[in-house]
Amino acid sequence: MKSIAKILMVSVLGGAITLGSYKLFIEEEPKPAFIEVPQTPFRNTALAAEAISFTEAAEKTVNSVVHVKTAVETRGPVARTPFDFFFGNPSQQIPRLQMGSGSGVIIGKEGYIVTNNHVVENAEKIQVSLNDGREFEASVIGTDPTTDIALLKIDAKDIPFLTFSNSDAVRLGEWVLAVGNPFNLTSTVTAGIISAKGRSLGIINDQTAIESFLQTDAVVNPGNSGGALVNTAGELIGINTAISTHTGSFEGYSFAVPSNIVKKVVEDLLEFGTVQRAFIGVNISDITPKISEELSLNETKGVYVGGVTNNGAAQEAGIETGDIILAVNGNRVSKSSELQELIGRKRPGDKVALEVLRDEKYKTFELTLKNINGTTNVVKREAAFTAKLGAQLTPIDSKIKSKYGITYGVRIDQLGSGILAEQGLPQGFIITHINRKQIRSTEDINASVKGLSKGDPVVIQGFLPSGRAKYYAFGY
Repeated sequence: MKSIAKILMVSVLGGAITLGSYKLFIEEEPKPAFIEVPQTPFRNTALAAEAISFTEAAEKTVNSVVHVKTAVETRGPVARTPFDFFFGNPSQQIPRLQMGSGSGVIIGKEGYIVTNNHVVENAEKIQVSLNDGREFEASVIGTDPTTDIALLKIDAKDIPFLTFSNSDAVRLGEWVLAVGNPFNLTSTVTAGIISAKGRSLGIINDQTAIESFLQTDAVVNPGNSGGALVNTAGELIGINTAISTHTGSFEGYSFAVPSNIVKKVVEDLLEFGTVQRAFIGVNISDITPKISEELSLNETKGVYVGGVTNNGAAQEAGIETGDIILAVNGNRVSKSSELQELIGRKRPGDKVALEVLRDEKYKTFELTLKNINGTTNVVKREAAFTAKLGAQLTPIDSKIKSKYGITYGVRIDQLGSGILAEQGLPQGFIITHINRKQIRSTEDINASVKGLSKGDPVVIQGFLPSGRAKYYAFGY
């Protein structure tokens, strides 16, 4: 009985070992189970053809962009006889009309048109051609050389126009269209993207110039100046102004004045006849690696204050040399052009908040902006030249008259940034004549240059604080 049980247990154990060996060496491994997961919806990042179509924006824009043709009077030598060419004899200066062309953008159904100042500068005659073939004589409402913007008017109503968009909202890489008349090829549309913002080129020859261009790779050529840069909705985001070139034609990049600056210039010209420029009253520069190293600055962004104007808005608010301006009304600035653009949209008397870094501490200053003369007064068109002088001028009193032995004149009481400082006139200088006309008040100053064109001579006569007579001459 015991032997039978032993045999049975050995059989069972052997079967178990055999079964285990079979499981271990012969039976296939179980296949992994797959669970079907519902597909997760996703957004297709590839742009559909209709999403990048420019047709509506182009059709809307071409009807609002005009061809601007100008005639500028020039004087050149004309030989009186064939021998003048060979022997260099003096030849007669005869006025001639030089023809030019550019583009413009209709911004109101009443016939207002924006273009570049350099397109219509010194023009004797301006003709505007609409996209439908109609032609009009245009008059100049006003110009602003500091931004290279001019405002024209034609006698037309209910014409298509473009609306301003917020150029601050423009983003790098955004699609844009440039519309204009390159090489007299009317209604030409090109496409590109925004390549950079706040670009300063140093091309506007004015001491108080504002350069904060939108840079794009949309093709722009001679004749496009004054034309439209629009977004894909057909809204105006800039006025095409310049190209980067060694040949005179497009070589990759073009530049436009941002619409926010253009809009402000237009509003000022319509309301005051001249642009109301506001100033902080500081000398500024970008923080380059060299400046950062020389001045041991820890901050690499912002605008460095290299000097403060006496009695200017910055000095009155407490801004000091060595401060770093980081923001204007909460808008960050990393270079001078961005700061100039933000302030350039303001008027004298406006208040702004500047965030400043001083001795590694952040401070906020409230400023009341001033005009170039150091006041908050509105500058009228008839006083534009006085404003450009950049100084506070006061008629002399009896004491000064007696001291210098004169009966009239105005004294430079405070000197800011402008023509007088540029030409080296000192504070305390007494102006008695401009272009041989007696100066008794600031109104006389503007009257003394009435009728002058750009480049005409201006001669200021007067007395230094020491009493010595002196004159200064420069181009208007």
